[in-house]
Amino acid sequence: MFLLRGNQNFNLKSFQLLFFSLSIILLNYYSNPSFSQMIPSQDGEIHLGVASCAGSTCHGALAPLPGSNVLQNEYITWQEKDKHSRAYKVLLNDRSKRIAKNLGLKSAHKAQICLNCHADNVEEKFRHSTFKISDGVTCEACHGGAGRWIGTHITPTATHKNNIANGLYPTADPLSRAKMCLSCHFGDDTRFITHRIMGAGHPRMSFELDTFTAIEPAHFVIDKDYIKRGKINAGSVKTWAIGQVIAINLMLDVLRDPKRNMDGFFPELIVFDCHGCHSPMSKLQWSKREGTGSLGPGIPRFNDSNLLMLMVISSQIDPNISDNLKTGLVALHESMRKDRDSMIRSASELKKITNQLVEKFNEYNFQITDMSKMLNTIIDNALNGNYIDYPVAEQASMAIGSIIKGMSDLGAIDKNKIKVVNNSLEKIYTAVDDPEKFEPKSFIASLKNFRNSVN
Repeated sequence: MFLLRGNQNFNLKSFQLLFFSLSIILLNYYSNPSFSQMIPSQDGEIHLGVASCAGSTCHGALAPLPGSNVLQNEYITWQEKDKHSRAYKVLLNDRSKRIAKNLGLKSAHKAQICLNCHADNVEEKFRHSTFKISDGVTCEACHGGAGRWIGTHITPTATHKNNIANGLYPTADPLSRAKMCLSCHFGDDTRFITHRIMGAGHPRMSFELDTFTAIEPAHFVIDKDYIKRGKINAGSVKTWAIGQVIAINLMLDVLRDPKRNMDGFFPELIVFDCHGCHSPMSKLQWSKREGTGSLGPGIPRFNDSNLLMLMVISSQIDPNISDNLKTGLVALHESMRKDRDSMIRSASELKKITNQLVEKFNEYNFQITDMSKMLNTIIDNALNGNYIDYPVAEQASMAIGSIIKGMSDLGAIDKNKIKVVNNSLEKIYTAVDDPEKFEPKSFIASLKNFRNSVN
């Protein structure tokens, strides 16, 4: 209506043409699984509970069934090996009781702030009679409410595309997976892990999409049938890259959100480097680091570990963006010495740059040469003292693991050498395994040893 009023010469044919154009734009936008579906906790679908998946002829077989295009023992894997199945039970232990008490909550297992991530905590109206909140982070917490697709996904004519159209969440797509996983493992505008929760005793949050996908007990096999069904095999390096950009975008959102970027007099400290403050006063570890501008000692550092990884990745795809990231990061660090408005402006400018990388990473096919250069850049940066902060060292170690996996999958590492490389990689993981005992010298030594094993 407002278009007709704004232009008296706007005729029906023009309107039809505009309507058709808008329809095409919207169709293209919503056909992308990264944007077409809300994460399962907000999908507005009926959640049936794990009992609907647990039948022995469905996904509850004791062992993979031969001849099936899916393993069909997914429920048993989740129940016996997956920590998500015990997420609710954790809320009943002594530590959770202490955290709840410190936060002034009556009980952790009934508090929404806890259930939001420790269970499939959808609204009551979306819970079927078979649904149990005590089942924890269930199948539907990741795959979406099954109310519409549970019946159709077992028909002979079922396709992955139709399943998604019926509400199945596209976890195979790394963009969608990153958005879903990080909504709990960091938080979004609907549920958010705060420094106050950490202060009450909650463990430190650490996440990297590809690594956490790899250590999650697999209940699927990427084979020819997997690809034939229309699922995505993004590979380790692309998954790692996408996870990094989605993670930093969520952190920048916190900085820009007036409801979340302050906690009274203090800023929301969850986006800063925990170990910049939580370390013994006798431990003289601070040093000037490239990319932090004039940020001096005694000033909390923004946790820029994901951004430092993004600089490495984008240098292979678009060096100009990599340079802009570096400039934007320095500006962000500098702004935190000024005032809140300056910080919000610099965070907003930086997010304009990181937003460019989402589709670039999604469309880019990383080659062996890309992986080799990124691997060497990460090691060089660490050896030059740029990754001495624990969060960066931790992210760098997981990045190296993802790159090695990608190179191995493409046959770039000799099969006879894999064992030696993996043993050296394990030493890197050991160096960053315990944040309380992290020593930059040990981390650097493990990287030198690793480089020798790869060369």
